[in-house]
Amino acid sequence: MNLNDFQRAAGITQQRAQQWLDPLNAAMAAFFINTPLRQAGFISQLGHESLRFTRVVESLYYRDAARLAMIFRSDFDLNKNRKIEPSELALAQQFVGRPEATANFVYANQGGNGPESSGDGWRYRGRGLIQITLKNNYRACGQALGLDLLNNPDLLLDPVNAARSAAWYWYQHGCNAPADAANVVEVTRKINPALVGLDDRAMLFEKARRALCPSKN
Repeated sequence: MNLNDFQRAAGITQQRAQQWLDPLNAAMAAFFINTPLRQAGFISQLGHESLRFTRVVESLYYRDAARLAMIFRSDFDLNKNRKIEPSELALAQQFVGRPEATANFVYANQGGNGPESSGDGWRYRGRGLIQITLKNNYRACGQALGLDLLNNPDLLLDPVNAARSAAWYWYQHGCNAPADAANVVEVTRKINPALVGLDDRAMLFEKARRALCPSKN
């Protein structure tokens, strides 16, 4: 993939494309993201997750309690009725503008993380272009890439590692197969089971597909 193709596929500035082109090409080659459709799927998902290749760490800064409760519905829907009740909204309100507290609450006691008080939620919040999250995922990713991510999670902020971790996750979760079928829903489900941002991901995929797969236009 050359610079012009990537810039058009991702819809980003030339300067930003230059920053990410080599790390992404190396990562895609290492993890068999080696066809135009796979690359279109990969770039579009990363574009959504990284805010158009501008962010490699999850902020968890929310100004609106309702949106916070919607994004992390399983954590705030205490009675599991798939609705946000006033008491649950009040709970979410306690975390508005408090990103570290939010991470420690919503990521507690899952994926190898300790309790809220352990700080693991913030320590192992999303990093890299695909937002590797939770202690067990950091461990597995680190073992695969030869990085000590448990003790140095910020290694995923480096562009090379941010791209490699994303390609590893993509391959590990079997995203190539649905990408081959241009199935944006199934690719998204493997990255975000709740399908958050599906419309944006689909729009980005069409943009990337037009740039990288002109014969299919």
